[in-house]
Amino acid sequence: MATVHLRIGDLVWGKLGRYPPWPGKVVSPPKDLKKPRGKKCHFVKFFGTEDHAWIKVEQLKPYHAHKEEMIKINKGKRFQQAVDAVEDFLKKAKGKEQNSDSKGESKGKKTQNKPLKILDEDDEDLSALKDPSDKDLTDSDPEPSTVERLGGAGPGSGFKWENSPVKDDPHFHHFLLSQSEKPASSMEPISKRLKIVEEDSGSTSIQAADSTAINGSITPTDKRIGFLGLGLMGSGVVSNLLKMGHVVTVWNRTAEKCDLFIQEGARLGRTPAEVTSMCDITFSCVSDPKAARDLVLGPSGVLQGIRPGKCYVEMSTVDPETITELSQVITSRGRRFLEAPVAGSQQLSNDGMLVIVAAGDRSVYEDCSSCFQAMGKTSFFLGEAGNAARMMLILNMVQGSFMATIAEGLTLAQATGQSQQTFLDILCQGQMASTFVDQKCQNILQGNFKPDYYLKHIQKDLRLAISMGDMANHPTPMAAAANEVYKRAKALDQSDNDISAVYRAYIH
Repeated sequence: MATVHLRIGDLVWGKLGRYPPWPGKVVSPPKDLKKPRGKKCHFVKFFGTEDHAWIKVEQLKPYHAHKEEMIKINKGKRFQQAVDAVEDFLKKAKGKEQNSDSKGESKGKKTQNKPLKILDEDDEDLSALKDPSDKDLTDSDPEPSTVERLGGAGPGSGFKWENSPVKDDPHFHHFLLSQSEKPASSMEPISKRLKIVEEDSGSTSIQAADSTAINGSITPTDKRIGFLGLGLMGSGVVSNLLKMGHVVTVWNRTAEKCDLFIQEGARLGRTPAEVTSMCDITFSCVSDPKAARDLVLGPSGVLQGIRPGKCYVEMSTVDPETITELSQVITSRGRRFLEAPVAGSQQLSNDGMLVIVAAGDRSVYEDCSSCFQAMGKTSFFLGEAGNAARMMLILNMVQGSFMATIAEGLTLAQATGQSQQTFLDILCQGQMASTFVDQKCQNILQGNFKPDYYLKHIQKDLRLAISMGDMANHPTPMAAAANEVYKRAKALDQSDNDISAVYRAYIH
């Protein structure tokens, strides 16, 4: 196969990790963004998104020569929007070429003299752009000096340049995850366009401005990452950490589960203590409070290996009392602690679209920036340790109760002679329409209860949420009723099935 020679300004199809080929443009990287070592690659700005990435040359194809081929194999709405953005860009470029030389030169000079500004959704001059997905491709001139300025902005940097006016909006602005207290001029590029929302409670929400876009140029931390627990959620997380270039050492109680990740480039730790002794940041994701405690306090556990100054991140969904205990044990020995349970499912974990809810040491949260970008679409920081556990139990209590109610509705429809499919069709056209409702109901109607989130785990979360309500002297009658339904489902051997298998508690 002949080598394709590319240069700044060329339009290409770029393949990044598990994502489909996507249209982009070769641009100059920011001056402070180093090229990956040992890789022959180009820096690409993707159309229709706010993402940049280093792409290996073998993962790049010329845009025009492969356009028909790519359009045939990709049919998604966002993909079509990206292709439309390319065509709009080409039309603009063609229109500029038809202008007189003097007019073109005059316009070029005018552009260079303007203070550089990275547009946000609420910028007044954003309306001047015909295609919102083409925000930083407003000039078709591929001259390196111009493209370099544009290529270094947007999602790769996540902030406004020092010489650009910033609108005074306390509720929305681009935010650098790892350097939140520093001025814009000192910020390093990161992969996703982010926004920060400061709540009255003091919590902080850090979110991708376009969570449906494909991942961009995540610059992996140089810290060594450890991961303990390769279950439904942990497996997807580790896979995404590896794909985005992190150095990861893994351990799992059932060692065979590590094999696949070793093949993907992970290192193997023989015990939790060995992993934590080798790594700067160690994550754990296990099933329940007992497993979380045993991992830290048990023989060859985390506490025996973690060194002063190193970080431990508890991603398991457990009760706040367990988090408080683990936090005190870790920090009292000069180590650093963060809780970061995740909202989502196996599919969302595989897709790198989890929601991370964190609390504890803010500096650890910032050190985990590239890891959270790899595994999730959004992360929230809620302050002191224990707050994330409380929030996650409330979220899962609502989800579990809702799933039980949906199952109850399906069985009541059947019992009263109504079509379950019609019930679902109507439901998905109303205010409660969601991917969650559609997928879970379809699973029920098809009798497919392959676990995306274990039923036994949602019942555990309901139990812990009810206990938390008792301690706060707050009634949780809906959760208590749902918990009884899940307990019946467990008695019917549905523990290891998906949460949608709660349906079977109503038909037996």
